[in-house]
Amino acid sequence: MLSRLFPRDVISMVAAMLFAVAAATSTANPARASAGQNFTAQEILDSGHHFFGTTSGGLASVVEQIFASYGMPNGYILGEEGSGALIGGLTYGEGMLYTKNVGDHSVFWQGPSLGWDFGGQGSRTMILVYNLDAVPSLYKRYAGVAGSAYVVAGLGFTVLKNGPVMLVPVRTGVGARLGLNIGYLKLTSSPTWNPF
Repeated sequence: MLSRLFPRDVISMVAAMLFAVAAATSTANPARASAGQNFTAQEILDSGHHFFGTTSGGLASVVEQIFASYGMPNGYILGEEGSGALIGGLTYGEGMLYTKNVGDHSVFWQGPSLGWDFGGQGSRTMILVYNLDAVPSLYKRYAGVAGSAYVVAGLGFTVLKNGPVMLVPVRTGVGARLGLNIGYLKLTSSPTWNPF
């Protein structure tokens, strides 16, 4: 039908132009938007060195390993937490979520754990946040397996996930805790004593 109204070379030229415009919009814009909303390894390191202070000697290698495995986060939380365990354990923390596109927000976390786990610790915590599409999507439970060996001042990370959103807490702290546990963290917008 179109070939009767327009010559074939005009139809081909218009189709090629539409294809080029569609390809440019589908590839260029998302790449720019996502790169602009994500944090680079250097940004995370700078923030971590400032936040953790002198105990952040191994931070560069931990961040390098996380970025190699999971890429660039689109948010991060800086905060403090306390936890203790004797077979069963509890963790409570609070901090600030930093993003490039939806501002900064207070966040609280708490959760139970169960396993071969003994001791207590107080930690400064940086939580890298991946695939966060909106702040309310952060407030849910994240499950994972955590292995920890904190002796006076240790540094380690774990991976927690719920749907597409993934959290990678990096902790450095003071205390003595040794063990392997399974549990979850529940993130909320206001403080609560209920870990469940």
